[in-house]
Amino acid sequence: MEKLRQDVGSRGLFEKAMEHSLAYMQAAVDRRVFPSEEDVAQLAAFDENLQEGPVDPSEILDMLHRVGSAATVAQTGGRYFGFVNGGITPASLAAKWLADAWDQNAALFVISPVASMLEKVCERWLGDLLGLPDSTAAGFVSGTSTATLCGLAAGRDELLRRAGWDAGSRGLFGAPELRVVLGEQAHSTVFKALSVLGLGRDRVVTVPVDTNGRMRADSLPELDERTLLVLQAGNVSTGAFDPFPEICARAREAGSWVHIDGAFGLWAAASRRHNHLTRGIELADSWSADAHKTLNAPYDNGIVFCRDRDALTRALRMSGAYIVYSENRDGMIYTLDMSRRAHSIELWATLKNLGKRGVADLVDGLCDMATLFAERLHKAGFTICNDVCFNQVLVSCGSGPLTTATLQAVQKSGECWCGGTTWNGQPAIRISVCSYMTTAEDVERSVNAFIQARADAGD
Repeated sequence: MEKLRQDVGSRGLFEKAMEHSLAYMQAAVDRRVFPSEEDVAQLAAFDENLQEGPVDPSEILDMLHRVGSAATVAQTGGRYFGFVNGGITPASLAAKWLADAWDQNAALFVISPVASMLEKVCERWLGDLLGLPDSTAAGFVSGTSTATLCGLAAGRDELLRRAGWDAGSRGLFGAPELRVVLGEQAHSTVFKALSVLGLGRDRVVTVPVDTNGRMRADSLPELDERTLLVLQAGNVSTGAFDPFPEICARAREAGSWVHIDGAFGLWAAASRRHNHLTRGIELADSWSADAHKTLNAPYDNGIVFCRDRDALTRALRMSGAYIVYSENRDGMIYTLDMSRRAHSIELWATLKNLGKRGVADLVDGLCDMATLFAERLHKAGFTICNDVCFNQVLVSCGSGPLTTATLQAVQKSGECWCGGTTWNGQPAIRISVCSYMTTAEDVERSVNAFIQARADAGD
């Protein structure tokens, strides 16, 4: 233990960590996006028995950099377009380094006053930025999977409370039945949340969508005060947004609870050029978003928003003789976790660095690069399968086998990386432009990789 205490003040150790980090960041721009087979094979060096005694921290850092850095996916560069994974802005990364040194638990004000204050500020800033109701509460979680779970838990419990049933104390046995309505292309994390909450994945009412994946308002079933309605701000394949004004107005009139899954798309509300896509979201009851996607904050950084602060805290509050609640913000009452890192630190740094105009420029820039990508690929003879309204582009090579082979060749090339999906029963290539680092040159380089991959796949 004495040696551990000495390492805390080892300037050389942390300078080495900084040197390795800077070397990695500088190389990420031009390196392979996905590691080579050889680099992945080198990861076997980690697969060893745990030794008896300690190892010098400097040696550990060297091994991580030597073996680990080469086997990472270069998501912080400009040519990674998979899974809607955002980049990381310099201000937010630097803030995360400092936050890691602070190592704050954001559960309670008495555990971390600074985390409490930054959560309070971020809640207010985000509500203003996205045009949410003034009453909106925010919980800072790991990602939209958890945020959706929290939002739907609040909705479930609130609808039951209005029906005279306290789910927190009585559970769901014998509770009034609730109905869940969502689009047929709702994200899989929504179904996961419904399963965990006891609402069932297979009992939902699915609403047909149009050719771009938007819920069809004309096919919406009758809503009532025992309905949980889940909408999308950003279809995961096409980027499409559900028609919020019409659907949300009907839901509010019926007394339904509306949750909007806005993992990457909710940020459109911050842009004057794109906020028409989110018009009407202010009529919903809860929302989920990821700051580590479109906003380019570090992982992990999810947010649950809820119009009714009491509904959120009733669903998530816990008690214990040792828990010291205060008159200040106690973050744990807005999330599932008690012990959790202070996500708000780097989120605050990201927002402070960009400001409203910077966030809007970031959103617009991602959309511009997606549009350029689609235009260049279309010109090169690829089929664009969606209306590119945000940052998602769906691509086909005409036939399923050629599309699949082209995607595999693109991924293997290391020039860029995209994921695959199925659209209208056929394979498609899914391009998610989500990093502020992506430039027109990156798009051109990636399009050339597509053209070469298609030629190789057709041989």
